[in-house]
Amino acid sequence: MPAVRDRLPIAARYAPDFAHSLADRGLELRRAETTTLQINVGKLCNQACHHCHVEAGPKRTEVMQHAVAERLIELLAASPEVATVDITGGAPELTPSFRWLVDEARRLGRHVIDRCNLTVLFEPGMEDLAEFLAARDVAIIASLPCYSERNVDEQRGNGVFGKSIAALQKLNALGYGRSNSKRALNLVYNPNGAFLPPAQAGLEATYKGELARQFGITFDRLFTITNLPIARYADYLDQRGKYDEYMALLVTHMNPATVPGLMCRSLVSVGWDGAVYDCDFNQMLELPLAKARTIFDLESLALAGQLIATGSHCFGCTAGSGSSCGGSLT
Repeated sequence: MPAVRDRLPIAARYAPDFAHSLADRGLELRRAETTTLQINVGKLCNQACHHCHVEAGPKRTEVMQHAVAERLIELLAASPEVATVDITGGAPELTPSFRWLVDEARRLGRHVIDRCNLTVLFEPGMEDLAEFLAARDVAIIASLPCYSERNVDEQRGNGVFGKSIAALQKLNALGYGRSNSKRALNLVYNPNGAFLPPAQAGLEATYKGELARQFGITFDRLFTITNLPIARYADYLDQRGKYDEYMALLVTHMNPATVPGLMCRSLVSVGWDGAVYDCDFNQMLELPLAKARTIFDLESLALAGQLIATGSHCFGCTAGSGSSCGGSLT
């Protein structure tokens, strides 16, 4: 049976057109000022999680070349309105250009985020990674889908929970996630099933209590992120006969109040090959930015006013409390 992503979009079996759903509510999705440059430096990863919309893994070979990284820094220098550089993957730290990008973005005075899977800190050659990030006050957003070993290992692989806890303890020792520290440590929760995340504030309190009680770990914020039905997660749902049910859940819980805060309005997503998109999810579906195909077609990241490319997956970002790279929206 062909994979979901290789067929006519399966959401057509249920989901109405997202742009039409917006129009029915008197809404339109256009870009505002770009404040965040999100860079996906590659699909190479030391894990292969069930929910991964990037389909990252140890056998992936797509990694950013240095010429692309250099052009990104040129664009960043030409775009003073972009305050944040958000680096993701795969495991972004495994890409050769990662440390250079961090240093150059910091040299330009930009806030840098590393989306870290935690276990990468124990990969060969990464022994000094935590110290590298701390020395540059790089903010860390770390995947930890539960405070329970069973749930984490089920979603991300055997032994991942134990390594993740050890990594968090190491980061705490370097000042991450401590009160009055400039070294931000935020965690990410993804549901381990075909349902929406619970209320972010309540779950954050539970995480903080459990991680402190069991392991002495502290952190700043918990971000709840909805799993979008694309790529590996779409296949996961379809194999279990739950794809249509999940799409129905997203569509029926569409919340118009989330639209003004959608990350695609203020974020530009750039792929490992330099292609440009409105968001990381559009990147994985190869829905390009309206104005340009690659960073070599742009003079800056000033893109306000452009219509944003949408699809049925966008119902995931607007369902319930909403979902973005920074957690819930309402």
